[in-house]
Amino acid sequence: MKTAVQQIMLGTVTQNEDKARNTLARIKAAGYDGLELNRFMIHPAAPLVRILTKAAGMPTGKGGNLDWKKLMCESGLEVISLHADLGSLENDALAVIADAKDLETETVVITGMYRFDYSDETAVKGLAQRLNKAGEVLKNEGISLLYHNHNAELLKTKSGRCAYEILIEETDPAFVNFEFDSYWFTDGGADAKVWMRKLGTRMKKWHVTDRGFRNTKKAITPILKADSMELGTGNMDLDGLKEIALANGIDAVVLESHKNWIDKDPLKSLELSAKWLNRRFK
Repeated sequence: MKTAVQQIMLGTVTQNEDKARNTLARIKAAGYDGLELNRFMIHPAAPLVRILTKAAGMPTGKGGNLDWKKLMCESGLEVISLHADLGSLENDALAVIADAKDLETETVVITGMYRFDYSDETAVKGLAQRLNKAGEVLKNEGISLLYHNHNAELLKTKSGRCAYEILIEETDPAFVNFEFDSYWFTDGGADAKVWMRKLGTRMKKWHVTDRGFRNTKKAITPILKADSMELGTGNMDLDGLKEIALANGIDAVVLESHKNWIDKDPLKSLELSAKWLNRRFK
């Protein structure tokens, strides 16, 4: 069982080669086996991408100017998988495949679609077919394709089914499987355990963060705002989710939180989460 950190956590601590090398050393020392890299963070990102990710609390930093293959080799960490967008894969599959092979990973992950109507059943079925086609191209090169959810996939279509259910049913397991993010489905009001059981062995990787409250002021009514938390410090039944993930036969657990870090420090945050992971997967 591999444990990894999603690169989106590291934009502010990989601004140059020295910082990146120190960051990877701390990740290795904390007990992680690897990283899940993002194509838009290992190549210079377009200005719009940088603006949008920063606005969402996930600054890309300047890591796109670094030699990630060299850094990963030096660190002793492996590339668990490579996140890409479906448009890039459809427009230039060879470039995505080249990146994956260069980084010695056998898994490409498509994230939830940007500005896509997940309540439109026809569109969702079309997305499933696009994923099937892309997955077949990758399989022919020895690379697996996974789909990573957020919470938009919980939107109901006219048939009463949610988009995620349609994606499961309409994609071919020979070409498309899943990296399940339990935080986002919990955030959307769904029972993540139900969906993990429904995925079964099609769930290949588990994206995990905890969910709860970090209150810096006196708590008063009417409500506290929930956010991502270090593993074991929030209110999610992570141990219950872990048992299902293991029963499904996952090959990796990937930590991701992009804000609300302890002391506003992503490295302190991932080091604290590592204690929970190491007790359960090492």
